Order: sequence, then C-alpha cells, then structure tokens
Amino acid sequence: MPQDQLTLDDQLCFAIYSANHAFTRLYKPLLEAIGLTYPQYLVMLVLWEQDDQPVGAIGERLFLESSTLTPLLKRLEAAGYVRRTRDPADERQVRISLTEHGRAVQALTRDFPRCIMDASRMSRDQLMALKREVAGLRDAFMGKGTPGG
Repeated sequence: MPQDQLTLDDQLCFAIYSANHAFTRLYKPLLEAIGLTYPQYLVMLVLWEQDDQPVGAIGERLFLESSTLTPLLKRLEAAGYVRRTRDPADERQVRISLTEHGRAVQALTRDFPRCIMDASRMSRDQLMALKREVAGLRDAFMGKGTPGG
C-alpha cells in the first residue's frame, strides 16, 4: 500500500469506527429516556421482531457470543424487560421472552428511525442503500455470501 494511503482520513475502518461512536451519541439520550443502553436496545429489537428465542439465536442475530450476551440479558431481566427461562424441551438452553413492560416500551421507540433519518440529512432510500452496502461489507469480512454478490 502506498505511503500516502496510510492516513487516518483514508481509512474505511476509521470512518465506520467513528460513525459507530456518532450513532452511540445520537442514541444515548433517546435510550436513556426509556432506561436502555444501546446493546440492550439491540436485544429488544430482536425480541420485538420475534419473541421467545433461545440465547444462541439472539447471539447469532447480533454477532455476539453468549458470554457477552448473558450479563446483558441478566440486566434486562433485573430491569423487568425480559424473562429468562429454561427450555422445557432442552434444559441446557435458556429462552428469552419479553415481559409486558418489555413489549410496552417498544411504542416509546417508534420515532427513533425518524430521529436517525433527520440527523443524517439523508432520505430513507439513501439510508437503506448505505445499510445494504455496510452489511455487505460486514458479511464479506465474515466470509458470508458470495464474492461480488
């Protein structure tokens, strides 16, 4: 790689890293108002899509190991958002389901996408195209999907 490309501003990794920090700052006041951290919000999004899932399935969706996810789920349970139960069909598995409070808090997040779109100064179509590109990059780095497709 030529030396002139080894500048911070030329690094895609830094653009994504710093964009992640910007997202976190943007979400922080929104999530503090409902008592969630950003990682907890991601778990809630997964459960709002499909309630009552094994820990492993949630971890796969979020690209997190169960050792990282378990303490986060315990905090969500202590706060009354989710319930952790052993799977009756397989006692080795823990299932996560929403409580009434966990279901109710979803309504408080309905404006989040609009807030993100407003802050981005991009259209919904532009944001969705960018999301697809970044997800494609992530999948390529993780060895998923087909090259060039």
